[in-house]
Amino acid sequence: MMVLVSLATFAKASEVDNMRLWAAPDHARLVFDLSAPAQADVFTLDNPDRLVIDLEDSRLQANPDHLNLEGSAISAVRTGVRNGTGLRVVLDLKRHVEPRYFTLAPNDQYGHRLVVDLEYPGESAVEDPIDPIEAMIREQEIVAARAQAAGQASEEETNAAARALQQAQPHPKRDIIVAIDAGHGGEDPGAIGPSGTREKDVVLDISRQLQRLVNDTEGFRAVMIRDGDYYVGLRQRTRIAREQKADFFVSIHADAFNSPRPQGSSVYALSQSGATSEAAQWLANSENRADLIGGVDGSLSLRDKDEVLRGVLMDLTMTATLNDSLAIGGQVLDQLGRANRLHKSRVEQAGFVVLKSPDIPSLLIETGFISNPDEERRLNDPVHQRQLAQAVHSGIMVHFERNPPPASLLAWERDQERGSSRDEYRIQPGDTLSEIASRHQVTLSQLKQANEINGDVIRVGQVLRIPRS
Repeated sequence: MMVLVSLATFAKASEVDNMRLWAAPDHARLVFDLSAPAQADVFTLDNPDRLVIDLEDSRLQANPDHLNLEGSAISAVRTGVRNGTGLRVVLDLKRHVEPRYFTLAPNDQYGHRLVVDLEYPGESAVEDPIDPIEAMIREQEIVAARAQAAGQASEEETNAAARALQQAQPHPKRDIIVAIDAGHGGEDPGAIGPSGTREKDVVLDISRQLQRLVNDTEGFRAVMIRDGDYYVGLRQRTRIAREQKADFFVSIHADAFNSPRPQGSSVYALSQSGATSEAAQWLANSENRADLIGGVDGSLSLRDKDEVLRGVLMDLTMTATLNDSLAIGGQVLDQLGRANRLHKSRVEQAGFVVLKSPDIPSLLIETGFISNPDEERRLNDPVHQRQLAQAVHSGIMVHFERNPPPASLLAWERDQERGSSRDEYRIQPGDTLSEIASRHQVTLSQLKQANEINGDVIRVGQVLRIPRS
């Protein structure tokens, strides 16, 4: 069986000056650096699995033996002359792949390129995580059963019924999932410092430090969006976080400017309208252009988010998510200020594609200016990297300790510590902040201040502190 696709570009003699390969968990990317555009045909062959790449009027100058095939589906690379003037590259495969390929015009870093993606059908990094919505339903069933028992039975019978229900449907005590996104990667190096430091390398080092800190904290689990030197599309990053049922998404970057003077860390959240500063808008534009390096375009799609139909239980709105992002961002910014100079003293907002997940609070952290020689040096220092990771980790921990998600281990531990205190209230469907305040004879502003709520959005299952009058 043969699957054939065609891609027509300018027919002109070309030389393959270099071949580069990056292996990701669900795909591999092979890039041909060309001296000129070339017409390409790419097709698969079965029994055994092979991928054939034909380049017309092209000659091979690169040595494919230098490619590191480790971690990819490629077992060997063979090349030969085709029809006298063309080049044929054959990839021997360990498994079936679905090829996708495109050409790219020259940019500031590379010349003409042919990019071949080998996607692995059915591959997924999801390890059967607990669905937070299903966990929410489970916890709400326990709450409802307790309430019903309290109205129809004695206290002893109520406690017995609650214990029986807890044994039949134990509290999920699930981990809080933190998705850590190391920016750029693969053929996209990000910003490059005066001494040649690549952004993609230092942010991966910082992200790995943060991963270790999160995984060493009971009740938390880190998910790495990329854990190696390969590129992941901006929209793919948020899709991976959603598949992993992330409670929080943090994207780690290193800032850059056309002057070596700017320095300091910054924290960014999504803006639903405009950016809060001209610099934030410029940065959003430059970061969002990263997808153009990988040839990706299109608009955000939520077709894979079927559980949004059940999401009414959690009132997952963009407004609520943005409020959470800003709250976490404030905590992270406060901690970063203790580890590094701050470039901006408040959480900035801009239209980053990587933050546009409507159901996951998200932040983009610019750890420092790689274009500043002093900060470039410190960004390469493992001690400073750990300090930055600790600051981000501490800010995240402070927020979730104060506002643990329903069904999480932290929420269960807080419930155990506080018991059925009259000083707190668990939000039920149909509740509003003003009604809750009136019911407990406190002012709306007192209720908001006690729970660090900026807007009016609340979620079913959220536990509010009721201030004493």
